[in-house]
Amino acid sequence: MTIIKLTTQDGQKVEYKNEIIGRGGMKDVYFSPDRSYVVAFFRDQLDYQGRERLKSIVGIYREGIFEKEGGQYWKDLFCWPTAIVEKDGRLGIVAPAYAGHFFFSHGSVNNDMLGIKGKEKEGKWFTSASNRTKLLAPQEKGSWLSHLRICLMISRAVRRLHAAGLAHSDLSYKNVLVDPSSGNACVIDIDGLVVPGRFPPDVVGTPDFIAPEVIETQHLDKSDPNRKLPSTLTDRHALAVLIYMYLFYRHPLRGGKVHDMDATKDEELTMGSRALFVEHPADTANRVRVDQLSKAQLPWGDPTRIPYTIAGPLLADLFRKAFVDGLHTPQNRPTPSEWENALVRTIDMIQPCSAKCEMGWYVFDNSTKPRCPYCGTAYQGKLPVLNLYSSRHSGSYQPDNHRVMVWDGQSLFPWHVNRKVFPNEHLTPDQKKRVGYFQLHQGDWLLVNEGMPQMRDIAAGKDVPIGGHVKLTDGSQFLLSREDGGRVIQVQLVNG
Repeated sequence: MTIIKLTTQDGQKVEYKNEIIGRGGMKDVYFSPDRSYVVAFFRDQLDYQGRERLKSIVGIYREGIFEKEGGQYWKDLFCWPTAIVEKDGRLGIVAPAYAGHFFFSHGSVNNDMLGIKGKEKEGKWFTSASNRTKLLAPQEKGSWLSHLRICLMISRAVRRLHAAGLAHSDLSYKNVLVDPSSGNACVIDIDGLVVPGRFPPDVVGTPDFIAPEVIETQHLDKSDPNRKLPSTLTDRHALAVLIYMYLFYRHPLRGGKVHDMDATKDEELTMGSRALFVEHPADTANRVRVDQLSKAQLPWGDPTRIPYTIAGPLLADLFRKAFVDGLHTPQNRPTPSEWENALVRTIDMIQPCSAKCEMGWYVFDNSTKPRCPYCGTAYQGKLPVLNLYSSRHSGSYQPDNHRVMVWDGQSLFPWHVNRKVFPNEHLTPDQKKRVGYFQLHQGDWLLVNEGMPQMRDIAAGKDVPIGGHVKLTDGSQFLLSREDGGRVIQVQLVNG
């Protein structure tokens, strides 16, 4: 095996094995000898614009994200090119190798009959109900909670791109690696990023994720002011589609409506000018035809059995905003920050399935008789729900529209204790440590204080020392922190 040695444009020494390990749409990829990074060469010549884009991506934009405070956090969420190389007139990039958990460790069913063990975990495996049912080994599927976490990671990554003035332009399950077994995600193919007004898109996107306005105007010349090209607004559409597909294993626009007998024209209309949410609350024209679904697609393929509203009120609002209000009005689409905030609070509303079914978890729907929407198992016993209130400057406590479900072993963190702490890249090491946990003990629910020095039982009028615990009863209130933004929790007991 020949080892090729090169010097990057900024003077770094790199090496790679002269054996192609992957061929993407535009690049040939080679491993470094220790497999810690890859070198990927473009098959076609890049024009001046393409070269300048690459220089900006590995230079000013990379530095702005990774070399500032909190930059280390983003190294897990992006596979970002670090340098540019040139050999025999071909331009290439150096990028970190994907983390090991983004490769299949078990692969497909029947002793990996498809031979995907060791291959990249491309999102298509996890967004299709039939792929999950018929093909994936159970160990690869993850739980519904891990899928929520994947959506959170993707939202956070896209939020950071947009904050830097960048658009991905081809956000799809091909360009996001996921690991449902751990809830991790990583955005890849960064070298094609769009800088609005400076570096236009190379591609219009991947089918299923292209915004309707891009498809509707794709026949126009790129210089036509009416032509809609990929941007942060089209990223918002793709992000909403990704989240919907990772949670429901179906596409939000592919229903039973046929617009034209010509398949190509029908596709253009379905995903373009006449795109219609399959679960539109008022317009039923594009409802899914259940008789056209295979057994392997059920129950997920049938929105009447598993509607989008099972994701809870916060995410349901955003799905309506994305696929009803914003489908043809891009400015109305939810931002990545809105998805991130809603996902953080929705994860706090998650409840383990009593039957430990394949999905494992579900979002509490505010009902008095909670049951798992996947397997139908009802919750048995008393279920504490915590309603969060936080202090404002006036000294009064206002509701935060934030609830925390209690389950045995559930933890409290600093972001539950204080409204001004948010779980993202800005958390300090101390803010990542849990400060309390819940325990079911002889039929009673207890909250154990591990790290809240100002905790107080309001009804009893006494402090709760670190190491102490309180019993959760209906209507009980506990002060978690006296600091500005500090919270009071009020307990609501739901009988299963």
